[in-house]
Amino acid sequence: MSSVSQSYRDQSVKSLQGTQAAPDRFGLLGLLSVIRMSDPDLTSLALGIDLTTLGLNLNSTDNLHKTFGSPWSDEPVEREPEYNVPRCYYAQKPPPLQQGYFAKFQLETLFYIFYSMPKDEAELCAAYELYERGWVYHKEHRMWFTRVANVDPLVKTDSYERGSYHCFHPNTWETIRKDNVVLHYNLLEKKPNLPKH
Repeated sequence: MSSVSQSYRDQSVKSLQGTQAAPDRFGLLGLLSVIRMSDPDLTSLALGIDLTTLGLNLNSTDNLHKTFGSPWSDEPVEREPEYNVPRCYYAQKPPPLQQGYFAKFQLETLFYIFYSMPKDEAELCAAYELYERGWVYHKEHRMWFTRVANVDPLVKTDSYERGSYHCFHPNTWETIRKDNVVLHYNLLEKKPNLPKH
């Protein structure tokens, strides 16, 4: 071993020993003296005040908040404080979603509901209405497709079809026509079942 690397290693060991010799009084090692109760100044600060000196009966089965006013008051609480609950907390449960409402929405509103409310009943209702309007959801591309009106698919088999489609892009929020698109049926989401109310 060279003398330079030996000297460097000795300095590293000395610097480590130097930091260990004077532990930080307010770090984790300093907390050890509080736990052992060896430093009376820190013990009273860290462990707090004995609550029985404030007149609290910690063995009582009653709730303490009913009898204890505050640490600055010698008197017990005379009665429970008055408070008013805002009327909005008593709000009625909203009515269940009606699929008929979704039939009235514009296409962009349905897309907004679908993409902004994941795992919500409204997402299912929006998807159901989109399927009713001739749109299909592609699981791999995570986009909606519909055939271009009055244009038949170029190829249609039992497993796929190829043709011209309108595609809704959620990132740009626009519908784009794409030609010569192949849609495999196994990659299309099935029409959702609506929950019963």
